[in-house]
Amino acid sequence: MPFIPHTENEVKEMLDAIGVDSIETLFDEIPENLRIHDLPGVPESLSEMAITRLMHERAGRDGQPACFIGAGAYEHHIPAAVWEITTRGEYYTAYTPYQAEASQGTLQLIYEYQSMMTELTGMEVSNASLYDGASGLAEACLMAVRANRKSKSRRVLMPTSVHPLYRDVTDAIAGSQKLAFEDIPYCAESGTTLLDGFKRFEGEDITAVVIPQPNFFGKLEEVNAITDWAHAQGALVIGVINPTSLAIIDPPGNWGEQGADIVVGEGQPLGVPMSSGGPYFGILCCCQKIVRQMPGRIVGRTVDEEGKEGFALTLQPREQHIRRSKATSNICTNQGLMVTAATIYMALLGAEGLARVAATSHQRTRQLVDALCELDGVEPVFDGPFFHEAAIRLDRPAEKVLAALAERDILGGLSLKDWYPELGEAVLVCATETKTEDDIRAYRDAMSDVLASVKAA
Repeated sequence: MPFIPHTENEVKEMLDAIGVDSIETLFDEIPENLRIHDLPGVPESLSEMAITRLMHERAGRDGQPACFIGAGAYEHHIPAAVWEITTRGEYYTAYTPYQAEASQGTLQLIYEYQSMMTELTGMEVSNASLYDGASGLAEACLMAVRANRKSKSRRVLMPTSVHPLYRDVTDAIAGSQKLAFEDIPYCAESGTTLLDGFKRFEGEDITAVVIPQPNFFGKLEEVNAITDWAHAQGALVIGVINPTSLAIIDPPGNWGEQGADIVVGEGQPLGVPMSSGGPYFGILCCCQKIVRQMPGRIVGRTVDEEGKEGFALTLQPREQHIRRSKATSNICTNQGLMVTAATIYMALLGAEGLARVAATSHQRTRQLVDALCELDGVEPVFDGPFFHEAAIRLDRPAEKVLAALAERDILGGLSLKDWYPELGEAVLVCATETKTEDDIRAYRDAMSDVLASVKAA
């Protein structure tokens, strides 16, 4: 958004209008001993031309490496129209939807987003978004405890194939509220969570079962069997999804006989750039029967006294609405700007375009894995189908290999050693539709050279 400075005359006119002599007078309530008159370490001001040049130089230090890292944040192509529209003044500044009469545009956009999310996930209800996918999973677990009133245990079965950072965030938020998370190990051959891993809890009081699809390794879980088993035990099912994948694989609303009860995920793949870690937004959907336990807010469509269509907040169970500690959620906002971008992105691509993005991403990842595994010292970690990313194993230190690739402007993947040391020198790699066959060939050639120079473990 452009910066529009005020002239000295404009400043004087505004001060005269409110009856003060100077801007300094506006701060006369601040005691002198609390005021800061200089900022040590802050350089002298620069002109607009100089600061623009400085920022370009700083940005240039990052370079433009070829990125083959996924693990929850993905480099998809974003059509230029997405952010050109998103950053128009009427979208960029429109924020709070509380005053419906003044916020119809914001409310309608959120309503459209919710409609798209329910269609994509196969669920009945979507909220207006949460902070991110990780905190969304924590909220989903807390929601399951409130919704599953037959269960008194507050126990949640959590596969270790769920993103490790999601598990950490969930434990930090919900674990402190006396939820107990039981780890379910993945199969060493397939990288998926077998139904047998859940059966030791058969007949016990389980509040909810988490199912990632695809899981952190990119593997596709047996969602139908696990969903039906969980419901047979009286547990709710929480699906953790990648929204892009739902363009080509079965949505969680169709899992098993009844479908998942709650669905969460990270919305970043839908038109949000990989911008130094965020901001992103969390997706949260659920079935109608437990909507009263949903955190965040929901926008609904209605009519006014004259019968004209309009939009309003129909559910807003937030802490600042007097309930405080008894609130459904302590989340204070939805990620309005990111949701705006995602809604425009989905509207531009449509179902066919999103399916092509998903299919091409899968194809590129398969080409990447096949190309790398042709090299001596590289092999796939798991058998079976995958989506978007896959784990490969090296015969030498993964960190050294990745560092050497980075020196060649290739971000070659994510080492799994800290989170999954049992996998050895494993690396999670990913390729989206932004990668060409030439990019994959260049990565393979660079990997070949690096393997020749890095000593085997």
